[in-house]
Amino acid sequence: MKRTKRKRTQRKQQILRNILAGAAGLLLIGFAVYGSRAVYIHFAWKTPEELLLEYMEHVSKGEYKEMYAMLDNETRRILSEEAFTSRNQGIYEGIEMTNLKAEILEDGSKGLNVKYASSFDTAAGEISFDNEAHFVKGSSGFQLVWTDSLIFPQLSSEDKVRVSVTQAERGKILDRNNLMLAGPGMASSVGIVPAKLENRSEAISQVSRLLDMEPEEIQSRLSASWVQENYFVPLKTVSKVSETDLMVLKPDEEILKEKERQDDLLSIPGVMITDVEIRSYPFGKAAGHLVGYVQNVTAEDLELHAGEGYTETSVIGRSGMEALFEEELRGQNGYSIYIEDANGSKKTELASVLVKHGKDVRLTIDAQLQRALYEQFETDRSCSAAMNPYTGEVLALVSTPSFDNNAFVMGLSDDQWERLNEDAAKPLYNRFRQVWCPGSTFKPVIAAIGLDSGAVNPLEDYGNEGLSWQKDASWGSYYVTTLKAYEPVTLANAIKYSDNIYFAKAALKIGAESLKNALLRLGFNEELPFDIVMSPSQFSNTDSIETEIQLADSGYGQGQVLVNPLHLAALYTAFCNEGDILSPKLMYEESPAPQVWIDQAFSKNAADTVLEALKQTINDADGTGYGAYRSDMVLAGKTGTAEIKESVEDDSGTELGWFAVFTAEKNQKKPLLLVTMTEDVKDIGGSGYVISKDSAAMNEYFRDMEALQLLD
Repeated sequence: MKRTKRKRTQRKQQILRNILAGAAGLLLIGFAVYGSRAVYIHFAWKTPEELLLEYMEHVSKGEYKEMYAMLDNETRRILSEEAFTSRNQGIYEGIEMTNLKAEILEDGSKGLNVKYASSFDTAAGEISFDNEAHFVKGSSGFQLVWTDSLIFPQLSSEDKVRVSVTQAERGKILDRNNLMLAGPGMASSVGIVPAKLENRSEAISQVSRLLDMEPEEIQSRLSASWVQENYFVPLKTVSKVSETDLMVLKPDEEILKEKERQDDLLSIPGVMITDVEIRSYPFGKAAGHLVGYVQNVTAEDLELHAGEGYTETSVIGRSGMEALFEEELRGQNGYSIYIEDANGSKKTELASVLVKHGKDVRLTIDAQLQRALYEQFETDRSCSAAMNPYTGEVLALVSTPSFDNNAFVMGLSDDQWERLNEDAAKPLYNRFRQVWCPGSTFKPVIAAIGLDSGAVNPLEDYGNEGLSWQKDASWGSYYVTTLKAYEPVTLANAIKYSDNIYFAKAALKIGAESLKNALLRLGFNEELPFDIVMSPSQFSNTDSIETEIQLADSGYGQGQVLVNPLHLAALYTAFCNEGDILSPKLMYEESPAPQVWIDQAFSKNAADTVLEALKQTINDADGTGYGAYRSDMVLAGKTGTAEIKESVEDDSGTELGWFAVFTAEKNQKKPLLLVTMTEDVKDIGGSGYVISKDSAAMNEYFRDMEALQLLD
């Protein structure tokens, strides 16, 4: 009997524990009967304060279903979950609410009324306020009495929350003379007014052909939810053809074609063309790789740049200067978040932030020189880097063939994009950022290294070896060849005649380890100190110069030597600045002071010795660069031809043509240092082809200076 009674007692206790466990979180007073006794049980309901904080946690996470489940029965009777979600989601997400914080105001809360402080971040800045929530008792706990004022204390059910956006103007990209490289411009928006369409199917077919769009895409845009019959539905942005474009003596052929296309479009009933403001690139292909372009942000952009002020209507820099200076150019939109009453009047402003327009970016680039170089090499696979050799200012960076960045802004069709990508000339490939075999333009660098190391005596006659030479029989069938035999074979003549044999011998005298260390000090195997990331120059495919033949070939810019054109231009500044190499700079300054990148890269004596030889190369009638000679100024420079072939025996390889030239006197009114590389010059004149093109571009650049001299 005692054991049976003990079991009954244990069973009652287990029942009691189960009841208590099942009732956790509720505040109830009930009872259970055990035998002849009634035992009162106190269950713990969540307090209104706890429920308010729980509700706010759901708000911060956008958990609208869970929020709705906490509301009192009466609210849920008159307000559907769909309507509740639409109201809350529309407001919280519309103002871009983040980082919500809620705190109970202990002194103000009493019973079923809970006073609290709330704050959160929005597109217009932080919003904070004190508020009060009311709860009622339900059958299973407290329930929140919801009204619109829980979102904002001033908000009623008839009010709307508005977000007003003032779009920031994107800053302009300007050249050194304040010519616009990128900025606001006008284009034409081609679209359809559905109500005015006649024979809809045929009209869409005609428009799709003229705009290079799929008919299905046009139909999809016309069927968008926002479209009404009398609305203008934009389809494509095209170039604006102005009257002034057509009034010139000989209008551009492309402009005439565009005018004809737009006339054909306007002949279709229902088609309209209106003006639209776009990002414009007046120099187009001439500065395509340098300036880059913007495009509309994508969902990925918005996720990647969350919290940075981008919206679905923003643009973002995709390449070139547009991407490099995105932060400075884009500015910050202005926002105002306010409550609007049922009459459409502004009731209360909740938060605001003033618009910050983007900053203009002024570059050291000379747009006229940029265009002159582009026009000369437009059809070549080429690149040019131009600097002021006494300040380090970069005056031009050109890559050809190029692309029109305006086309990217207006939208490329799939066919246009495919043509650009599959073009064998690679117009999207930025050549001035790459490294190339420098050929003989590297010889002045080797000469300066040799002079400073003591390995090269500028007056020593290396002897006339004819047109081919090898150190000894250990080289097997390998010979270094040159184009001209001359005497005496001294440093100045070797530079003037571009003698490969002399510089192969010079490199052997310098030695592999010494040459490696010297080139490392000159910035090889590291990034150039410049705003645009350039591929690092190299002296070998490994971390050392492996063989004697490789060392000899390195002496005249072959072997495994690869150099970036701007890096080479920077190295040449040493010959203008008593051995100091200047940092290339891209940001314009009214009074630019040269910034030394490598102090005394060469001694003054070495730099001056090489400079005199480079003057002879241009100014002596038998110098390899005489084709660039000018009677109105002293130029100095070096030609170069680099062989690109699979092996020593390969006679089907191609050649890179180089020309490095600079004004050699500091009193020059428009100082210029220009380095150009052109591919595939083997059958069109070698480096002479490059000289002729660079000379034409320089004629254009110096023309206004000549005009000033005539006025004087």
